Amino acid sequence: WLGINIFLFTYYFLFFDRDERYFYTRAILGSALAWARASAKCLNFNSMLILLPVCRNLLSFLRGTCSCCRRTLRKQLDHNLTFHKLVAYALALLTAVHTIAHLFNLERYNHSQQATDGSLAAVLSKMHLQGSNKWLNPIHSNQTTVEYMAFTTIPGLTGVIITLALILMVTSSTEFIRRNYFEVFWYTHHLFIIYFAGLVIHGIAGLVRGQTEESMEEVSPQRCAYYLTHKEEDCRHDCCKDPEFGSIPAESWKWVLAPVLLYIFERILRIWRAWQKVVVTKVVMHPARVLELQMQKKGFRMEVGQYIFVNCPAISLLEWHPFTLTSAPEEDFFSIHIRAAGDWTERLIDTFQQQKLEMPRIEVDGPFGTASEDVFQYEVAMLVGAGIGVTPFASILKSLWYKFQHDDQTLKTKKIYFYWLCRDTGAFAWFNDLLASLEQKMAESGKADFLTYRLFLTGWNNSIANNVALRFDTATDTVTGLRHKTIFGRPMWNSEFAAVAAAHPRSVVGVFLCGPGALAKSLQKSCHQHSSLDPRKVKFYFNKENF
Repeated sequence: WLGINIFLFTYYFLFFDRDERYFYTRAILGSALAWARASAKCLNFNSMLILLPVCRNLLSFLRGTCSCCRRTLRKQLDHNLTFHKLVAYALALLTAVHTIAHLFNLERYNHSQQATDGSLAAVLSKMHLQGSNKWLNPIHSNQTTVEYMAFTTIPGLTGVIITLALILMVTSSTEFIRRNYFEVFWYTHHLFIIYFAGLVIHGIAGLVRGQTEESMEEVSPQRCAYYLTHKEEDCRHDCCKDPEFGSIPAESWKWVLAPVLLYIFERILRIWRAWQKVVVTKVVMHPARVLELQMQKKGFRMEVGQYIFVNCPAISLLEWHPFTLTSAPEEDFFSIHIRAAGDWTERLIDTFQQQKLEMPRIEVDGPFGTASEDVFQYEVAMLVGAGIGVTPFASILKSLWYKFQHDDQTLKTKKIYFYWLCRDTGAFAWFNDLLASLEQKMAESGKADFLTYRLFLTGWNNSIANNVALRFDTATDTVTGLRHKTIFGRPMWNSEFAAVAAAHPRSVVGVFLCGPGALAKSLQKSCHQHSSLDPRKVKFYFNKENF
């Protein structure tokens, strides 16, 4: 992608800097023309790409078709949001280059219009006086200012609008805004409609012009430019005609038409699925303000680790929020766990707590695929969840429980290491029952060593520490009631990875994370450090949830 951008920019920069059709245009604008047009071509290319990574149904389809492909090829689909952000940053940078170049262009147009020195730029700027087709300089009056052109012409006004829309979208997409003011991010991001509408309209006025093909055949710019500034009163047969100019045709719509149509189809499909009735069969309020919703929907099929988008019309008609499914494919319902983490989730939890007779209506879009779908493709899996980020692994562990119940012989995975990091003890409560059931079932099946889990409490006070110290010798953990004791503090990842590598020296280990970016960097670094260069030895592959 970066290479294509560099190639496109370089190619079109050289093209507009050398093409004979723009010889006279360059006489007025200089190299600013090439900067403006090259950045415009790259803007069109990136505008074509920006919607594709957020077409969730397309990505789920591609993930399904790539299920038999190489692991590295499938993993590229997990970076869709990262790619989306990179393209957005490229759009912001290219917009800045394009805008600055056109500000120089307008200033040079204005300067050439006011010039009286008889230079080629001055002569070309006066050609509008000879006929409506002749003009090359869009500024036809000495009183016309750069500000007037920017806010009254179609290219100027649409340029201002789409630039403001892009600035709002990029700034509202920062981590802080998304985490703390999701509604601001959600609504401002829909300015992309204005962005694409303005992009298509932006070039139709054709203010930047070049010499027409017909005029090029009769009037060679290299040979005839001299006669524009040295016209003789008695012109002989070797004199040239005046050149004629035409607008550069608008091309943005050609670049974005297919992605926009694909995205419209995507949205229609989402709306159709959202209209399908969802029945909330069970509501459970867990400690630490975690709400569990169990639901049923006709034709709903899921895989482990997938996620859905949820809307509650009683709270907001337009807001859709992503939640990982915590149920297993083998169950006759699908469930999500929602932690209070913002205005919308707070209102949703309050709505279900206060409901009396009638259950609030819920709309569901999905499910959509994620990296966690591939967990059973690895011989050994390391699952790392932080806080409510444990939800995709709830689905995986539940599915494991059912596979053990039915003695599934197709299960490729031989060992799972599960790590859960929490700040407070209440967060462990809703997941304890599942871990306790897995412990019992695997012990009964003679596979007690299949699952190794380690729970880390990263926040505690003196009373908790004293209570644990007093009951240190008990068979079960004081905090969770499970056989494995809770560890106070954060994991030493180098030690954990070294132990896994030593236990499985010839295995392919999948590392799956649902958690913050800082933890992702740490795990990714450990994966590289502990993977052997020898293809016959241990390899760690990092996978992160992105939605």
